[in-house]
Amino acid sequence: MSLNLEQYISEFSAQNINGEHLLQLDGSKLKALGMTSSQDRAIIKRKLKEMKASLEKARKAQEKMEKQREKLRKKEQEQLQRRSKKTDKCSSDATEGTNEQ
Repeated sequence: MSLNLEQYISEFSAQNINGEHLLQLDGSKLKALGMTSSQDRAIIKRKLKEMKASLEKARKAQEKMEKQREKLRKKEQEQLQRRSKKTDKCSSDATEGTNEQ
């Protein structure tokens, strides 16, 4: 509707074309859905290309965030391990000092 192509809504609905299916459409599939106007197909293909690019950008951003979270988790684990080792060493040193007395 936002592309002013309302005339195709009934056929897309009848063929159960949802967002996932829509991204798989190419010129010949659009033609088979009754989209006879090459201008209309061009509009849809251009919009689909934009949507795919947007999805790819979002996917990459999500991957980047996940990598950053994983890096932060590893850093936190390393810090906890270092603290644990320091605590163990201090406890060990204190025990040795008590044993020497």
